[in-house]
Amino acid sequence: MSISLSRQTAQKIVDTVKDVCGFDINFINPKGIIFASTDEVRVGTYHEIGRKVIETGKTIEVESDNSFHGTHKGVNIPFVYNRELIAAIGISGNPDEVRPFAILAEKITTLILKEQEIDFINYSRKNQINYIIRSIIENAAISHGYLVEFLNGFHMTPDTLCRTILIKPHSKCKPSSLTLIEDQIYKVFEQAGAQLYTFHFPNEYLAILPDKQFQNKTYLFETLAGKYEKTLSVGVGNCCALNKQHESYGSAKIAVQSLTADSNIAFFDNLDLEILLGNVSESAQKRYLQKTTGSLSMEDIEILKVYYSTNMSLKETAKQLFIHKNTLQYKLNRIGKLSGYNPRLFRDAVSLYLATMLDK
Repeated sequence: MSISLSRQTAQKIVDTVKDVCGFDINFINPKGIIFASTDEVRVGTYHEIGRKVIETGKTIEVESDNSFHGTHKGVNIPFVYNRELIAAIGISGNPDEVRPFAILAEKITTLILKEQEIDFINYSRKNQINYIIRSIIENAAISHGYLVEFLNGFHMTPDTLCRTILIKPHSKCKPSSLTLIEDQIYKVFEQAGAQLYTFHFPNEYLAILPDKQFQNKTYLFETLAGKYEKTLSVGVGNCCALNKQHESYGSAKIAVQSLTADSNIAFFDNLDLEILLGNVSESAQKRYLQKTTGSLSMEDIEILKVYYSTNMSLKETAKQLFIHKNTLQYKLNRIGKLSGYNPRLFRDAVSLYLATMLDK
């Protein structure tokens, strides 16, 4: 039997046909062996008429039980798929009663096999897409001719300007909710018109999207990020040729690494200092934070964030924190003594500002 006619598929066929007609169904392979049956005891036994049906390519009706080896009364029809006679389908029962179901059995069998064939094609296509995306983002060697031929099916070329969109579920995301979130991610990819998207082990969802499409569909990713602000991180890479998407993938990762507690989506094009900070190792970040703000409380760090977001305006910072200006000055002086960095002096302020950007 070919791979499209596995035992599991054959059993699905006979079970489906019986559900419709109510009679026992046998699926007989070219050697005359009952490969699948709704009568379990007959699986693996020889069916003489089934063998003759396959040899002659003609429908054979049997009027009584046991008149032929391993054969019950009924109707046995040849089954042709892709112009090849590959099996016989036997319907057990009085020929006059089961005859009307012969064509139905053939139609159902064809539909099931075509459905499985489409699933197989789609699965193979998905594997191809996974391979292409992985090869591109890892800057791995790939045949230029193969890439051109593959992309032609998507009306794209290696020079098409694209961006890589990277979406990462947070590590604390509950497994029970991950399936729903994954469905939403893929839905957004499809709504954006992305044809090249995949899951990248261990926890990244990637889409390579032509820049023109992305510009028109940016809102979809912003909406997704807003909906799952405590669950997902979204990074959008820079624009470059499709065959250079390892660069866009790298910049998308930097965008994700630049995210703070206040946002869960970042566009590489909008970054500046974050580009540098995103390339700093985690261990170096920890050492820097320990040196600059390690002695400060969360309240102190929040004061600094607000202070620098207002361009170091005492009046505006005090207003946003709902405290008196003199109280703010006292707190800033206290931060300077604890950290060794004066928040109001340019050089020290830069050091503390970088620390607030690194602080997640």
